[in-house]
Formats: sequence, structure tokens, C-alpha cells
Amino acid sequence: MLLKKLLASAGAVALGVGVTLGAVSTAQAADYTIKVAFLGSPEDEDYDGSMVFKDYVESRSNGRAEVQIYPSGQFCGNEKECLDNLQAGTLEVYITTIGGFGNVYGPGQVLDLPYMFANDRVAECVFDGPFVNDLRKGVLAEGIPMRLMVVSNTGGWRNFGTTTKLVKNPGDLQGLKIRTIPAEIQQELVRQLGGNPTAVAWPEVYTSLATGVVEGTKNGITDIMNMKFPEAGLKNLTLDGHAYMGALWWYSEPAWQQLPEDLRRIVFDGMNHLKTVTRAFPMRRSIEAYEKFKEEGGTIYVPTPEEKKQFQEASSGMRGWYTEQFGSEWLDKLDAAVAQCESTVADEFAAANQ
Repeated sequence: MLLKKLLASAGAVALGVGVTLGAVSTAQAADYTIKVAFLGSPEDEDYDGSMVFKDYVESRSNGRAEVQIYPSGQFCGNEKECLDNLQAGTLEVYITTIGGFGNVYGPGQVLDLPYMFANDRVAECVFDGPFVNDLRKGVLAEGIPMRLMVVSNTGGWRNFGTTTKLVKNPGDLQGLKIRTIPAEIQQELVRQLGGNPTAVAWPEVYTSLATGVVEGTKNGITDIMNMKFPEAGLKNLTLDGHAYMGALWWYSEPAWQQLPEDLRRIVFDGMNHLKTVTRAFPMRRSIEAYEKFKEEGGTIYVPTPEEKKQFQEASSGMRGWYTEQFGSEWLDKLDAAVAQCESTVADEFAAANQ
């Protein structure tokens, strides 16, 4: 009996070693290498989602595909370099914000128009629907060799955070120096709300807040806390939710064309698992972030429905600004997608409430 147990244990060890060696051998013999690069740190949801993607693709492909993850700018040090590599096919997967996408494909700035989405459910419905398929085709039709895979989230919602006073309505933004990225659409929004847009690079925002170069910024709560902006004097946060912080995940079109059909399906499914993770994590992590903001002396203000309407009306000229730049095609498509999703969400509640 003892001998049988020893033999069984030895067999289990041998089997474990065999499986491990087999996994190593399979990984070493991968026919395809998929490199995922992003500028965020391993603490970001992008890394968590990439790990899920890696596990799914490698396991479902039986080692035919290996996924390598390069966070913190390890593969490419800035967005331009990353996009150049992606379009050339030397990098397979990269993520852009909505603002970054607008720099690649101008009409894509429609996603940065303020107050387009009422809540997460409507936004996610739009980004899971045919609108994204149209957007993918539109980018490729322009000869931009980037294939849009999924749209996730990279920090919740953009809100106004300020150092000098609490913002309750657009009038409170009059003359305030608000930091933006160097994107005309975001600067125009601040102008229309009465503020003074000031483009500041992300690494310099902390110092700019602390020294008064800017008096506020437009960010999500997790970014605000990760960058320790309350220490720089940012003590007021207004949850106006003017923009959903979408994250667009791209696959290099030249690299995509090299994948066989079965691996394309595995990659596609893996991207959708990545999307689930990268949407859920910002929502979960924001709970602690809001609490920590309050613990550090911050004030959080939620505009009333009347005040929210004032923000929407004050920025209503953004639609005209967009159509003057890019026409109405994509705005019409987005309006239709939002209306359909608002109806779908309402119908779901009505059915559940019977």
C-alpha cells in the first residue's frame, strides 16, 4: 500500500514536471508573438486586462500564440512612437484614449463631445453595438492601418477638479485656468463654459496645480488620487460627468492580416474578456479613491438636475463646432446609437419592474 502511494506521488510529480516542461516547450515554440504595449503602470486596469488577455490567448491557442506585455512605456516611450510601431506592424496591440484617437482620426473626436452619455450603461451599450463596427470600418477605409477591437474604460468619467473654489454651475468656471490636453475639442469645451483652457503635459499637472499655473483640471477620480493632486491643492471635485473616459484597444492591421482565422477568433474573444476587466476595475477602484479624497480634506459636489442642465446648455455649441470641423455624419450616427441604447436600457428596466 505504501509502495503504491509512493509510486502515485512520484507519478504526480513527474506529470507536473511534464506539464510544466510542456508549457515551456509550447511557449518557446509559439508560431505568433503578440506584443501588448501601453504607457500606464502595472497598477492600472490596462495591465490587469492585458493579463487576462494573455492567459486566454495562450491557453486557448495551445501555445501557438505567445502574448508579451510591456507596461510603463517599456516598448515605446510616447504615444507617437507607439502608434508608429502599431501601424508598421512591429507592435500588435496598443491602447489610446478618446483624445488620443482624435489625433489619429479627426472625426473620432465625436466621442469627446460633452454630456453625450447619461450613464455607464448607456455608454457601454453604445460601445458594444454597431457604432463601433462602423468606426472600425471608417478608420480602415481612411487607410489607417489600425483595427479597433474593443472600447473599455480608463478611469471612469471626466469631472472638474479645482483648487480655488467649488464649481456648482458654469458661472463658477468663469475665468478659471483649467488644464486640458493639447486637443482643440477639450479646449473649446472649457472656453464655452467660460473657463480659460491651458494645455499642460500630464507629468507637469501636479506642479502646475501647486504653483497656480492652472486652477483646475478635467480628470477621473482614480487619476486624481494616483497623481496625488490633493497634495498640490486640488480640494474641490464636481461630478458633472462631462465625458466617459473610453479606452480604445487597437490591433495592428498588418499583423492582423498575418493571423490565421482561428487565432483571429481567439484574439477577438480574448479582447472581449479584457474589456470586461478594464471596465469593472476603474468602477471598483473609484470607491476607495473617493473616500481617500474626502479623508484628505476634499469636497465632492454632485450638481442638481437643474445645474447639470445648465452645464449642458452652456456647452451646447460644441455640436456646431464639431460639425463645422468634420461634418454631421458621425454625430448623427452617435446620436442614433445613444437614442437606441437609452431605449434599450429603459425597456430592460420596464421588463424587470413588471
